[in-house]
Amino acid sequence: MGKKIFISYKYADDQVKNLVQGENSTVRDYVDEFEKKVDSSDDIFKGESDGEDLSDLSDDTIWESLKDRIYDSSITIVFISPGMNETGKKDRDQWIPWEVSYSLKETSRKNKKGDSVTSHSNAMLAVVLPDEDDLYTYYLESKSCCSGGCTTHHTDRLFTIIKKNKFNRTENASKRTCDNDNTIWTGTCSYIEAMKWSNFITDYQKYVDSAVDRQDNIDEYNICKEV
Repeated sequence: MGKKIFISYKYADDQVKNLVQGENSTVRDYVDEFEKKVDSSDDIFKGESDGEDLSDLSDDTIWESLKDRIYDSSITIVFISPGMNETGKKDRDQWIPWEVSYSLKETSRKNKKGDSVTSHSNAMLAVVLPDEDDLYTYYLESKSCCSGGCTTHHTDRLFTIIKKNKFNRTENASKRTCDNDNTIWTGTCSYIEAMKWSNFITDYQKYVDSAVDRQDNIDEYNICKEV
């Protein structure tokens, strides 16, 4: 049986590397590129498609807009991009935090027989897209402060709900101390793990499978579900 994948992304963000030389790419182009790679048995549900202002919409209205696409999905992939979080806008007034929230919540609705059916929290992962200079350092920055090497995640660039689901493993978490006395998380440490687009697109199935493994062990994570 194929998987049902929901993709959460800032469709008009053009602060990303051009996929075709001379053509101005947006995050939506990366979504289309990923869709070409996906197994034909899998279904893709896309998030935001226009710039609708959410500030005057109630929580129920937002849920009505999203529920059919998210409820039927089992995996949510968030595309991280430089202009994803609009300056001056609250999280509540942007689509991605709501899409993440509803992906993580267990929600119930009636099936065709009238029985109440509950959806479980989706498996989650984040794909970091390259910026206009083909760099990932705006979010993933390699450091040489210790012999083992480490990577800084600039979580201040994220929406709060995503940030709170980073480095949130509470059981079986592995850490070490860096040469400069900073705490370094090792191994799987976040429910929403992040990886570079260049790695993801070459073997997306590996990262999806890892997200499903985390979903199977969701009790090991302190999950934030609210915007």
